[in-house]
Amino acid sequence: MDSRDNRAAGWPTFSGLVLALGGLLAVIDGLMAVYRSSFFIGNAVFVFSDLRTWGWIIFGLGVLGIVSGFAVFSGREWARWTGITVAGLGALGQMLFAQAYPLWSLMIMGVYLLAVYGLAVYGVRDSAARSGSTYRFESKTTETSERPPSISDASDRERRAA
Repeated sequence: MDSRDNRAAGWPTFSGLVLALGGLLAVIDGLMAVYRSSFFIGNAVFVFSDLRTWGWIIFGLGVLGIVSGFAVFSGREWARWTGITVAGLGALGQMLFAQAYPLWSLMIMGVYLLAVYGLAVYGVRDSAARSGSTYRFESKTTETSERPPSISDASDRERRAA
């Protein structure tokens, strides 16, 4: 395993924690919208419905965020895709809810987008490593190796050829 894989090893765990944290913040946000509507901007105009409806929508997305955040810890491929979907929907929901409390919604949206980034970019390498796929390549001496070629292998071959 090269150093790039070691640096990326913590991203799925980080993404699961960030997704669960974003879900928890969204749950608080949704409950505040349902039970304490005076806390939010009074004359906010929403795409559809009212503050109470959006409170329940944000609450539901927050619960899904917490559940999928913990599911990411299982390391399964479906959990990663569920996390990406829920975080994307949560970010979209926060963008549509931003009229009620803009800074809080933008902060939660940023947390969700960070989770999407971690799951989308670094989850691919992690799931490929867990699947047990091995790369085989043939060198000029017809040896077969179980590991992928690295930069140092290529530079060694270039030195031998020179």
